[in-house]
This record gives sequence, structure tokens and C-alpha cells, in this order.
Amino acid sequence: MVGLSVGEKHFIQGGIAQDLRSDGRKRLTYRPIYVETGVIPQAHGSARVRLGATDVIASVKAELGKPSALQPDKGNIAIYVDCSPTAAPMFEGRGGEELSTELSVALHRCLLGGKSGAGAGIDPTSLVVVEGKVCWDLYIDGLVISSDGNLLDALAAAIKAALSNTGIPKVDVAADATSDEQPEVNISDEEFLQFDTSGIPVIVTLTKVGRHYIVDATSEEESQMSSAVSISVNRKGHICGLTKRGGVGLDPSIILDMISVAKHVSEQLINKLDSEIAAAEASEEES
Repeated sequence: MVGLSVGEKHFIQGGIAQDLRSDGRKRLTYRPIYVETGVIPQAHGSARVRLGATDVIASVKAELGKPSALQPDKGNIAIYVDCSPTAAPMFEGRGGEELSTELSVALHRCLLGGKSGAGAGIDPTSLVVVEGKVCWDLYIDGLVISSDGNLLDALAAAIKAALSNTGIPKVDVAADATSDEQPEVNISDEEFLQFDTSGIPVIVTLTKVGRHYIVDATSEEESQMSSAVSISVNRKGHICGLTKRGGVGLDPSIILDMISVAKHVSEQLINKLDSEIAAAEASEEES
């Protein structure tokens, strides 16, 4: 927890009320975002994202597996976040484990939709090789290197960038297998299929401080929040997921207003993130 004096608390709250935050931003302005791709050579895709002093890495590993009997037409996706104990003092011991679990669950809810897969930002049907028999299992790992607030938005951006950087090996299925047999597959070492990231949303977290809410809150601002709502929005403006934290309840009309604001902010964030991802991948190819 960030320790602030009474004067510092009043300064932060007063600045937000006047739409002039302590770092000079307006309430609905993100910090500069920087993206680097291909940072983990052993992974099928990876990216590093920095939002101010918040620094995170996401990596994607793909392995062949078998679809579940309940959903034979879908691949499997798992998301796990690890908070490095060196990222912030509160991550030491149980604090880091609890936050890791909270972030993993929130990312799963915002990016993968409900248990049925409805509203999923990542399409699991695209991971199927042979329905009911062979699919790709995606393991998405997030690592928090440095924390200065707004971890969920930063991790979601890193996952989107890592998936854009992901190349899944082309799979050829033997044609002579019977319908009851597990088919033989050949995995190419040379041909890779790019992951379609056009439908993957960004997450916009609106943090309520006093009577106002802000985006991309710093750790100091988060220490003054009463509640926060994280909304995942795709390029079409569709809501893919929503999660709330903080003990204070919110009036439904306020949540509807937050969703409207998140849609507006997400357009700018998606355009900026896509631009940064394209620049990072171009730089990776040149090197």
C-alpha cells in the first residue's frame, strides 16, 4: 500500500476534481505506452509493454492437445500472471500470490468471456485442428516487472501484442486415419500461421476517486480509490467482459456511464496500441 500524508492525499484528490492530475494528465488520458515484441525467443510469441513506470511482459506458448468432450470444437486457453516480488514491496509473500490470482481471473473474465465462451475476445474455435481430436492449447503467461498502477490494462495490452507476435506452426493431418483413431499430425518447422488479433479487445479500467473516475491510475491514485471497473472493448465497440474491484457499490446508471466512457477511450487506446505493435514488429524484423 502506498503511504501518503494527508496533504498528498488532498493534492491528488483535488487535482482529479479539477481535471489536472499530479503528473499533468487529464482524467481520461493514458500515460505514454511503449511496446517491444519478440522479447522471449523460446516462446511462440511475446511482448513487453510499459505504461509510465508500470512494466509487464506477456508470452504465448502453443502445444498440441485434445479438445474437451463438452466443447469439441474449441481449443484451450489458459492465462496466468506472476507478480515479481521485486516489482513492489506489497508483492512479497502472500500479497503477490493473491494479486496474481486476482489479475489472472480478471484477464480470463475480460478476454475469454463466460464459461460457454460467449463474448470471448480470443476465438477458441480458431485453435481446432481436427474437431474433437486435436487442437492447440495456448498458455499465456504474464509477468509484472515493475508496478506503478493500472496493471490489468497493461497486461491486456501486452497479451494483445504477444498474440500479434505469435506464429503457430502449420499442422498437416494424415488423411488415412479412421474416424475413431487419433489422427497423426506433422508439425511444420518452417511454415507458421499468424494469430488473428483483430477481435482481441483492450481493457479500460476506470478508477473512481471522490466523485470522478480516471483512466490509467498510478499507484498513488489507486490508493485513494473507492472502486474500479475494468471493461474490455474490441475494435467494433463491443463489450467483451467486465469486472469490478473495491468495496464500494456503484449505481447502475454510473456503470452505464462508465461503459460509454470506456468505449470512447478504447478507440484511442486501440489505435495507439496497434501503431506501437506495428512499429515494434517492424523494428524486430529489421534487427
